[in-house]
Amino acid sequence: MKLTWHTTGLELAEPLRISRSVMARRDAVWLSVEHGGLRGWGEAVSSDHLGLPTARITHHLSAVRPALERLPDPETAWDDPAAAGLPELPAGVLAAVEAALLDLTGKRAGRPAHQMLGTPEAPTAATARTIGITAPVPAAVQAARLAMGGFTTIKIKAGSPDPAEDLARVEAVRTGAPGASLLLDPNGAWTEAQAHDLLPRFAALGVTAVEQPIAPGRPDALARVAKDSPVPVIADEDAVSYDDAVALAGRVHGVNVKLAKCGGVRAALRIHEALSGSGTDLMLGCLTASSLGIAPAVHLVDRARWVDLDGHLLLADDPWAGIGGTDGTVRPSGRAGLGVRRAGAAGAR
Repeated sequence: MKLTWHTTGLELAEPLRISRSVMARRDAVWLSVEHGGLRGWGEAVSSDHLGLPTARITHHLSAVRPALERLPDPETAWDDPAAAGLPELPAGVLAAVEAALLDLTGKRAGRPAHQMLGTPEAPTAATARTIGITAPVPAAVQAARLAMGGFTTIKIKAGSPDPAEDLARVEAVRTGAPGASLLLDPNGAWTEAQAHDLLPRFAALGVTAVEQPIAPGRPDALARVAKDSPVPVIADEDAVSYDDAVALAGRVHGVNVKLAKCGGVRAALRIHEALSGSGTDLMLGCLTASSLGIAPAVHLVDRARWVDLDGHLLLADDPWAGIGGTDGTVRPSGRAGLGVRRAGAAGAR
């Protein structure tokens, strides 16, 4: 096998403001694993929040390349990466390498990734679409446009210094898209006391679930918020790893699994299995990435109660295609492997 990669930039259509930062672009590292005339693709995106700058991504790819290229075929690494002797990788890099191996093994078998993962029929799901921290009028306009475009779930970023601004934004979105299900995401901006005070007020405006209302690092406090909340509470920043998710099982209503933070498809499946029957459901989330980076999670959407796979929809120009989403629904293309191709290309080998 041969591992190669290159770095490109992903520009957002407009800057996305959340409680802790504003983002207008990020780097993406596209990696390919080639064997027998076929290529499997994966994407790792840079993330300051996850401690994964571009240089760290490429450093670890350089470190894993000798071991990966010594393997006789991609199934050796896909079937059991640990037994294959690959070095330990940061979660975002592991997820990208794993995605490339899944893509390649699927192409070799002539089967889409979801079939390789145990789902015979192509799964589809309505995805949330995010509205950042912005003024009420543009939020209402954006919500109305999304609703007309087919989106039935809208995620609203919160965590403004003045909570009244967040309440006004949610009310505006409700006016613009009266039939949409509303998710709220303060990205850990509230105190525990604020969460207890604010969540009933947001519930009255139609919010149906909230992600990470309080700062991460206090799982007992998050569990207390969840216990008293009138809407489901979904852990995100407090649920990075498999161990984090297991520790929260039965204590919160949901766990937001992002492949880039948990370590890929295999880790997500382990979390799903561990949560089964606990009363804690799965949410599939993502970082802002291209369709290539989002694709592995799309093949898992049948396991999730909530789906928030809109990272590719926030880009000014998505360089890959094959997972849909512009009509509010994500779906695999039906092609072998991850099913993605370069946008505008007839296909990808």
